[in-house]
Amino acid sequence: MKKSIEAKVKEFLTYIEEIRGYSDLTIKSYDESLKEALLHIEIVQEDKHLLFNLMPYRIKISSLNPKTISKKLSAIRSFASYLNDNNTVVIVKADESVKIAKTLPKPISHEHILEALYCGEPIERLVITLFYTLGLRISELASLEINNISDEWVRVVGKGNKQRDIPLLAQTKKLLDEYLSVSPKKRFVFEKNGEKLSQNSLRYIIIKVFRRVGLKVTPHQLRHSYASQLLNGSAPIVDVSELLGHSSMATTQIYTKLGSALKQQNYKTAHPLCGVGEK
Repeated sequence: MKKSIEAKVKEFLTYIEEIRGYSDLTIKSYDESLKEALLHIEIVQEDKHLLFNLMPYRIKISSLNPKTISKKLSAIRSFASYLNDNNTVVIVKADESVKIAKTLPKPISHEHILEALYCGEPIERLVITLFYTLGLRISELASLEINNISDEWVRVVGKGNKQRDIPLLAQTKKLLDEYLSVSPKKRFVFEKNGEKLSQNSLRYIIIKVFRRVGLKVTPHQLRHSYASQLLNGSAPIVDVSELLGHSSMATTQIYTKLGSALKQQNYKTAHPLCGVGEK
């Protein structure tokens, strides 16, 4: 039975990569979590279903922080859901959720992004600009096709092959045209040897260019920055949710909390009565 389940894991990882468009890091995380879990969870074949008892595994990982435990359990739930959708009935036992504190995303300031752009090479500037002005996931940027770009819009293929259209700023279009003018005709915006540039390569570009200005930045932080700038500029949350490709507006609402935190911080810095008595 174990070999059969391991084969199903490989099928699942292929599915979330090719069909669901998950990032390389997420796939690697799922792979590692499931391999680890299969060493400890009890799998029992009952009359018409498989029973996954997670209790031994939960005991094994109980010393980890709640966020890590939650991610590991999420991988198992996703795998079980995949099996149920593909004619293998699975019942998961000891699957109670772990309570974790909600954390706010950490956007990069506009000034720091401009500083990185100033230090960047042409391809580096374009990668940063596309992340920052389109709010893309890294998987979406890696798969961005030239034919999906017009003078004013970019058609993005997101998770589950869902499409959305994002406005293209004139400055971004100019930078894009300059980059493509010196590149051979191709399908994807970023290619190497006839293949689209990997997500790891794009991630390294971001890490490298921001390292020059003394910052540790991920592509996802630039997506956060895009959302935060729009909401702080009074863009409707409905529009921002659609532009980000969120399936639920609840996912977007965390940025409104971030905006409130920034307003409070700015207020405390600016108001003349704040800090009275400290001198």
